[in-house]
Formats: sequence, C-alpha cells, structure tokens
Amino acid sequence: MSKWIYEIKVEDTFSSAHHLRNYRGKCERVHGHNWKVEVYVSGENLDEDGLLIDFSILKEKLKDILGILDHRDLNTIHFFRKRNPTSENLCLYIYKKMKEKLKEYPVRVKRVTVWENDKQSASYSVEE
Repeated sequence: MSKWIYEIKVEDTFSSAHHLRNYRGKCERVHGHNWKVEVYVSGENLDEDGLLIDFSILKEKLKDILGILDHRDLNTIHFFRKRNPTSENLCLYIYKKMKEKLKEYPVRVKRVTVWENDKQSASYSVEE
C-alpha cells in the first residue's frame, strides 16, 4: 500500500568565511562564500488550513540558525572547532539545529542542502 508524504522547502542565504584544516590546496587558506541553504521538511498530515507547516515558521527558524553563521568565521563556532567547516558539515549543523527547533511541530527535517556557489552543493538527509 502506498504511503503519501507531503514535502515543502524553504531557502535562505548567508555569508561567511572559513578554512579547511588538514587540506592541501586553495581551501586551506581563509576564504568566503555566499552560501544558499535549502531545508526540506515532510509529514503525512495537513492541518485544518491545509498546511503541513506554515512557510513563515520554517523561514523564521532557518533565519535564526543562519543568523549564528552569517558574517562569521565558521572555524570559530563551537560545532566546527573539531569538525572541518565543509559544506557537508554545514548541512549536518543546520539539520541538527532545525530538528531541534521543529521538535514541537508534526514534521520532520527530511534534507538540508548547502550550496557554496551556483555549481557545487552538499546535502544531508536521514534514510528511513
């Protein structure tokens, strides 16, 4: 039997600097990106208004998280002191923060995609 799932997405951007530790190449030097972030959430049921979750709630939660990262050196943020601030680890960071912020809502964070430019991205998702 098929199981139908709704999925919605919000996007936002932030700018930050970082450098990759234990890396040989240009990215070992401090440099910056204008990152684009996509957050996908999913769920089975709509509310009485026909919404999975209001887009404005998702946008607000994402904006709160990105506010911590915006115009910062990512290497100085606690989460990245032992993890390289790669696109992949940024996905994980944002995923964990969004999951925590949405725990009271009947949705789950399905995927986070981080674009470091218009040609390169990384995603994090949990398989079920």
